[in-house]
Amino acid sequence: MKTKVTACVLAAALAGLAATSTQAATTLRMAHFWPGASGINQDIFEAWAESVEQASDGDLKVEMYPSGTLAKADAIYEAVGNGIADVGATAQGYTAGRFPLSQIVELPGVATTATQGACVLQTLYDEGHLDAEYADTKPLFMFTTGPGGIHTVDTDIQTPSDLEGLRIRRPTSVAGDMLENMGATPVGMPAPDIYTAMQRGVVDGLSFPWEGLKGFRINELVNYHTEVPFYTLIFVATMSQRTYDSLSPEQQAVIDDNAGMRWAENAGAVFDRLDREGKQEAIEAGHTIREVENPLEDPDWQQPLQAGIDSYLAELEERGLPGREVYEAALDASESCASAQE
Repeated sequence: MKTKVTACVLAAALAGLAATSTQAATTLRMAHFWPGASGINQDIFEAWAESVEQASDGDLKVEMYPSGTLAKADAIYEAVGNGIADVGATAQGYTAGRFPLSQIVELPGVATTATQGACVLQTLYDEGHLDAEYADTKPLFMFTTGPGGIHTVDTDIQTPSDLEGLRIRRPTSVAGDMLENMGATPVGMPAPDIYTAMQRGVVDGLSFPWEGLKGFRINELVNYHTEVPFYTLIFVATMSQRTYDSLSPEQQAVIDDNAGMRWAENAGAVFDRLDREGKQEAIEAGHTIREVENPLEDPDWQQPLQAGIDSYLAELEERGLPGREVYEAALDASESCASAQE
């Protein structure tokens, strides 16, 4: 009798262990390059992680790796594609030439706010214009910065000619080409490297949105700002397809529900708020701020910016890509996104 009871207890314990094993949470490793203390990490990625965990009743956990700790900024997309990271967020332009149609959204005049830019980029993806560029991962949502301006240590930029000979950090090759056409020497580097480069005098300034000046503490180093919105930097939060396929149908449904336009526009709203805070920080520091409204109609800035747009679209067409078609779709989306947000 004692042996039978012992066997029953052992069987129950083993069953309990099996049940516990079955119910163990799946942990997703998420990589990005923003500082852990930044509003981008806390209000976009940590918020997304919390939403996923709550919606799955704890069945999905997200382990965050900010500041390039799991993969460097320019290697995050590849890390997701090969499974080093389960989820990643990065700038498409950090992988030069890989997302040429997506980068149309970076061109001047496509978006005037981060919320609008996120809506435009997500719309282009949802409409199927960008599918081929992300065939190796499962995009969750796309978003952008607000328009980026020019910020320098000790040079007051009022016209393009003032950039002559300056070493300016450029975010992507698209923006770099425009800077070069205006006489600057563009220098490529991921955002986390800018602070040290400026401290050492490697660059004289940078092209960046206000949000980035705050998030990466660049306002500590620059004194002059020219608000000439000549580019918008685009981003993607994406998931390893292999990881997604390994999830249960219930877990996949949670991921699907935490993807798309809702999270794109949430990210855009966070960037817009941080843009306002970054500019206010510069104002309070007594910096010089120049504002160029409607640069595509400004007599000084219109020519180099329009030349940059035309050159990029011509380059895409030479590669056999539907550059002007996607550009027109982006402008249409820009108009509808702006109307929806009014």
